[in-house]
Amino acid sequence: MIEVILREDVKSLGRAGDMVRVKPGYARNYLLPHGLAYPATEGNKKRIAAETRALGIRLAAQKGDAERLAEALKDIALTLPGKVGEGERLFGSVTAQDLADALASRGFEIDKRKIELDHPIKTLGDHTVVIKLHPDVPADIRVTVVPE
Repeated sequence: MIEVILREDVKSLGRAGDMVRVKPGYARNYLLPHGLAYPATEGNKKRIAAETRALGIRLAAQKGDAERLAEALKDIALTLPGKVGEGERLFGSVTAQDLADALASRGFEIDKRKIELDHPIKTLGDHTVVIKLHPDVPADIRVTVVPE
């Protein structure tokens, strides 16, 4: 296990600025190349402290925008068509990218990584999806999957 300092929030691992212990392969092959973490050296500890202060200021400024966007999104109901097989199960699934594309067609540019799907939607009907606009501001949207 090696220690790294997270530059960004990583789901199921920690928040930006946290020092976490991970397996060397995970750090070497995913966290470090994607810029999500730094090796835990003294110089990097100072560097991440400065980045954390700057991130705190930036997040405080973005919170108001995120709250306004969440207010606008609460009235959004998406209807997505899908090819259906037996038992009203989809031949595929509705993914975060599909939802991001549908929101973009409505004028909301949302990064697919902010859309929290525990698993892709594979059934017809109504579903509630959470969008993490800001660490403190989630937004719920209603998604209805209908037969194509």
